[in-house]
Amino acid sequence: MTSSHSSDAPSPGDSAVPRVTETEARRANRAWWDLDADDYQDEHGAFLGDVDFVWCPERLREADARLLGDVRGKRILELGAGAAAASRWLRREGAHPVALDLSAGMLRHAADAAGRSGVRVPLVQADGMVLPFADASFDIVCTAFGAIPFVADSAAAMREVARVLRPGGSWVFSVTHPMRWIFWDEPDESGLLARNSYFDRTPYVERDDSGTVTYLEQHRTLGDRVRELVGAGFVLRDLIEPEWPKGHEQIWGQWSPLRGRLFPGTAIFVCDLPKR
Repeated sequence: MTSSHSSDAPSPGDSAVPRVTETEARRANRAWWDLDADDYQDEHGAFLGDVDFVWCPERLREADARLLGDVRGKRILELGAGAAAASRWLRREGAHPVALDLSAGMLRHAADAAGRSGVRVPLVQADGMVLPFADASFDIVCTAFGAIPFVADSAAAMREVARVLRPGGSWVFSVTHPMRWIFWDEPDESGLLARNSYFDRTPYVERDDSGTVTYLEQHRTLGDRVRELVGAGFVLRDLIEPEWPKGHEQIWGQWSPLRGRLFPGTAIFVCDLPKR
């Protein structure tokens, strides 16, 4: 989410399907992250590490939180893996991860980091809406800010995750906390003023001079997310809202010590697919 909303989607409070199609979203996401991959890694690569699983800018690490439980021997899909630092950490923990991302640029960085670290995992370039895996292929699917905020039909993405999970498996994902949609993205005092309706599902959209979508992020309320999960057959086991830790002074885009100490910036959904 950035500092304004596009005017080409439904009016505030209207939960109708946005005019940005899934095809437009896919093309924009692939092109954006291919172009931005180098800058993103230059800015955030040191924070994320080569072999680490960081859930959010609040610096909650899976090594401490253990939201995935015991991963030893588990087959795990990291959705929207980026440079795949989390997958490499999971591999070191004894899991069998697969790192999937839409962006070739991001996966290039994943290959580079594998060379630096000596930890290699399978890398797959694919669309999270059409996962190239058989039903019940994984014990766990996870992502830290990957895929879900960017697709037009996130309810369908939840169903696709459920399809590739074995019964009894887990789906754990972090996204920008929905209440952040109320505010613009400035990390300073100007980012404390409520400007947008929480109930406005209008996506944030950027277009080039020809009108082609070049970047977008979607907004869903907490209730929307719960309904998506329940509709896909999941049981919500926990919702984590990480607090800003003392001593953490690093600013990451809209995430800052000032805002982080007042209201949540990240929501982590911990879900299970019941055994049949």
